[in-house]
Amino acid sequence: MNSKERTLDNGEYVKKARHSSKGFTLIELMVVMIILGLLAALVVPRMFGRVGQAKQKAAKAQIELFGTALDSFRLDVGRYPTTAEGLEALLTQPSGSEGWNGPYLKKNELPADPWTHAYHYEGPGKHSDYDIFSYGADNSEGGDGENEDVVSWK
Repeated sequence: MNSKERTLDNGEYVKKARHSSKGFTLIELMVVMIILGLLAALVVPRMFGRVGQAKQKAAKAQIELFGTALDSFRLDVGRYPTTAEGLEALLTQPSGSEGWNGPYLKKNELPADPWTHAYHYEGPGKHSDYDIFSYGADNSEGGDGENEDVVSWK
């Protein structure tokens, strides 16, 4: 006789009805869903607040990479590109630029800023030999937070 069987008074063996508790009840599932919802409500806003900061940092890093490429251009050509030549001078040789040894960027096209707008370039710049800047998410001068301008001279 195994543990699942029992004996009746008349000597017959009867199998015990086994209560199975496989799975979760609806209440248990609802409690888990409520806990997950509360966690998401606390975490998601904090993560989305950091997306703007990450884009600002990515724009700053891209501007620094442009700066490195522009310095290489200057070493080869003897000057920085003019405003008219723009950042395109890093990809294709402008006329009258003897010694050009580009392209100075790995990709065949200029990268856009993290908000998919073109970077702005002035050479010579108002603040240094060249100015590179992005107007941020709103693509207009000034702003705070994600709309803040990202510039090469700060």
